[in-house]
Amino acid sequence: MQAVFPGIAPETYRPHALHDKERMWPETNCYIDLWIEVLNTLGLPPEAMLGFTLGQDFEGDQFTFFKVPLEDLEALYGITCTELAIFDKVERHLQTQIARGRLCLVEMDSFFMPDTAGVAYGREHGKTTIGINRLDVASRSLDYFHNGGFFHLEGDDFDGLFQTLGHPEALPLLPYTEFAKLPTVLPDEARILEKAQALLAFHFARRPQDNPFRAFAAVFPAQVEALASRDFDFFHKYAFNTLRQFGANYELLATHLGWLSPDGRYEAERLAALKISEVGKTVQFQVARAVNRKKFDALAGTLTPAAEAWDALMQGLAAKLG
Repeated sequence: MQAVFPGIAPETYRPHALHDKERMWPETNCYIDLWIEVLNTLGLPPEAMLGFTLGQDFEGDQFTFFKVPLEDLEALYGITCTELAIFDKVERHLQTQIARGRLCLVEMDSFFMPDTAGVAYGREHGKTTIGINRLDVASRSLDYFHNGGFFHLEGDDFDGLFQTLGHPEALPLLPYTEFAKLPTVLPDEARILEKAQALLAFHFARRPQDNPFRAFAAVFPAQVEALASRDFDFFHKYAFNTLRQFGANYELLATHLGWLSPDGRYEAERLAALKISEVGKTVQFQVARAVNRKKFDALAGTLTPAAEAWDALMQGLAAKLG
């Protein structure tokens, strides 16, 4: 069975430190987590790509689902990634690209993915992005990057994932797919650091013009009260797209600033980003309690520390980046 990275196996794979269980948000979102582990496998520093987190905004009902720009992957690491057209059975396209050493990132249904046990596996259908390293159609198995690790699935899960048991005349599964052409020569860390510094300034110039936490605070009480009339499972979806998105985003930004300046140049800004992340974690628990008890008074002002930390973060970076 061919593989993009033939030297790795799910049973011995060690995730990157960005997925350490001691972090506030050991997993962020499927797209960023996947790239962290792909870069980990390549021996490249994923911390370098995280400057784009400065662009996260409140979008009126959710925080930006943060994704690394493909241009940043190319500038930093020499990885080119673009959409792969799917017009035949997806398995055939994947086999072709894996044989060419290309990693395919495919939107699939987490209902059939064992690594999501207790959350989605066998419970609910939802789209998520995986990176397929090995695919064996004959044995109905594959190895894949997803979230904070590297996993294996087979048998009925394979059939469900690729809809292989559908009617013979059914339309083929046509998921959104990207494919990454990996560099033959890896860039050295000095070059990556130089590019990362330039990208920090670039993304800082594109930051939100208004404080996203003040915008969120304006609608937050009404959003939380509306949760009380929904099934509690909906709370997890709401929290993922609001509190967890900004919490994970700013913890990654804090890590990025620390990686860029081991001399402490951005230490005050790193701590401000970390404060925002901590607020996301704390408020998530407070919202869960409020929804269960249907008492919301304690939520007043809970986002103020995040708003103040965002101001301090941006003011500090403005002074240092010009």
